[in-house]
Amino acid sequence: MEGPVHNGGMCVIAFHWQPDGLVPLLVAANRDEFYDRPTAPLAWWEGGRILAGRDLWSGGTWMGVSRDGRFAAVTNFRDPLQARKDAPSRGFIPLRFLEEGGSAAAFLGWLRKEAPRYAPFNVFVYDGVELLAYESRHDRNPPLAPGLHAVSNGDFDEPWPKVEALKAGLAGGDMDNGALLAMLGDARVYPDARLPSTGVPIEWERTLSPVFVRTPTYGTRASTILRLGRRRVIMLEQRFGAGGPEGLGEFQFRTG
Repeated sequence: MEGPVHNGGMCVIAFHWQPDGLVPLLVAANRDEFYDRPTAPLAWWEGGRILAGRDLWSGGTWMGVSRDGRFAAVTNFRDPLQARKDAPSRGFIPLRFLEEGGSAAAFLGWLRKEAPRYAPFNVFVYDGVELLAYESRHDRNPPLAPGLHAVSNGDFDEPWPKVEALKAGLAGGDMDNGALLAMLGDARVYPDARLPSTGVPIEWERTLSPVFVRTPTYGTRASTILRLGRRRVIMLEQRFGAGGPEGLGEFQFRTG
């Protein structure tokens, strides 16, 4: 069985959007990647404005938050027919939003023009007021009504088994870190009849179906929990390697 044809990017992310709540955005996500791809753990970047993990191969990130409470995350779209080795890293997309400081709407207006340069992706961005999403292959902004949403390497809220499992877990109401990490550690493989058809062999559809992916060379590298409140932000990252857990990082700060 050959390795996964997709590369980089967080592979499943669920979030509870409560724009009128004290914590407008709760995020629970797993990033899947080859174990030998160099990655820096969650940390403040130079200048102290951006908190994110770092892909040391390309220099970008898959998910991050800024000191003033902005947030961005990206996933790739699994389709071997649209794989492009010459395309720029999609990890620069959330990084640019976090660095720029403009509105979510203005950023997606710019990104729509730039999207053809990249292999297909999903992105969502939060500017402290508005949470917006963009699917590059459809050139559309899927609506994000208040409530539960999730995305993997398909469309937003497309009912892949792992997407539905995370939404159900968040709906269960147990939101402490232990429960969320346990939810993100769910390694059950789903029946073939429930799997999407993304153009990879059925063996890989099956292997990539769990929330938590594990193979000898590729798997979940980080489980991340973010509580983005109006005045306080808490971000936690549990890291993994081929041998299992590798470290836990947690950061708290006040926005502004």
